[in-house]
Amino acid sequence: MKFKMRALRVAVLGCLLMSGAAASATDIEVLHWWTSGGEAKAAAQLKSIMESKGYTWKDFAVAGGGGENAMTVLKTRVVSGDPPAAAQIKGPSIQEWGQEGVLANLDPVAKIEKWDHMLPAAVANVMKFDHHYVAVPVNVHRVNWLWVNPAVFQAAGATVPKTWDEFPAAAEKIRAAGYIPLAHGGQPWQDFTVFESVVLGVGGADFYRQALVDLDQDALRSDTMKRAFEVFGALRADIDPDAPNRDWNQATTMVINGKAAMQLMGDWAKGEFTQAGKVPGKDYECVAAPGSQGAFTFNVDSLVMFQQDADDVAKGQQVLASAVLSPAFQKVFNLAKGSIPVRTDMDMASFDACARKSAQDFQAAAQSGSLVPSIAHQMAVPAATAGAMQDVVTQFFNTPDAPVERALAQLAQAAQVQ
Repeated sequence: MKFKMRALRVAVLGCLLMSGAAASATDIEVLHWWTSGGEAKAAAQLKSIMESKGYTWKDFAVAGGGGENAMTVLKTRVVSGDPPAAAQIKGPSIQEWGQEGVLANLDPVAKIEKWDHMLPAAVANVMKFDHHYVAVPVNVHRVNWLWVNPAVFQAAGATVPKTWDEFPAAAEKIRAAGYIPLAHGGQPWQDFTVFESVVLGVGGADFYRQALVDLDQDALRSDTMKRAFEVFGALRADIDPDAPNRDWNQATTMVINGKAAMQLMGDWAKGEFTQAGKVPGKDYECVAAPGSQGAFTFNVDSLVMFQQDADDVAKGQQVLASAVLSPAFQKVFNLAKGSIPVRTDMDMASFDACARKSAQDFQAAAQSGSLVPSIAHQMAVPAATAGAMQDVVTQFFNTPDAPVERALAQLAQAAQVQ
């Protein structure tokens, strides 16, 4: 359903943002799925900031399904002509909503606060539709992490692998010492998370972008992708037989408890170590997935603004966007969620060693062109395409002796699904 676009004068908005005032207690309805303990606590901080600026935060939290339930509700609201002021949406889905002509323009606040200078281009471009900001990024998760239990490595006399060529020797020593080399949960999204880190480590950021972002058919059928499938398939021997249907946090617990040596997972895994009272650099280590040093696979949460009929709500959307990128909220939200601030000018002194390392690598990768979106976490390609490719990857991983050539052909075909 189409809504009339509304542009706000930059001068008026500037006065509003500087004064932090609103004409009345206007409701700003926000649809999201930040419902876990740490996430809910962080969202409450954003609510507090908005209320301090004279707005009433109307919470519209929809739990479950990693956002699928929330998106079903959102579609119903938009079709009925009653969209919320803001909704948690990410990746290519932002472009899909933009094509419907229902998103609000955030350029006024973006220009005042110089978002183009504050955000890496790879992230800023995801937040834009037709070259205009329509969404505000909340945080950055790094996906290509390898979580390590150093005590297990020491007991096995193994060295943490820096490349995929080094991985088999380390895994063999760990297995011989009576430990599980790789903690894993046999769920499609976890299989795909591991696969993309393998592709990144085998082929590098440029190849990853060609194959898993641009969906180049030559790259998808190349010898490099064949090698990635071979490395990925070999990991079957390094996980335990109880992996199927295991949740990711249960796999993390295996590393925490010393049952397993490693896990390939995004930085949300850090919350499990923190909750267990473990200290980075002592009880566990966070290192880039083998071969991916210098590259950074990102997963970004964001709030998208929908066009509103009421001028006061439209102004409130600009204030909300400003609040999301404020240093105070960037700090409290990311400390609670385990991610890092999306702003490149943040003081990271209060963050732990893994977060500081992630922030350094994030900025370095942005400058070198090695910052790439996660396909496993809906940042790279449309959902239908990613789903079809994920099906190929998980079928291959769960089929012993599956022919690599067949997987290559199937992945290339799946990449054409729209």
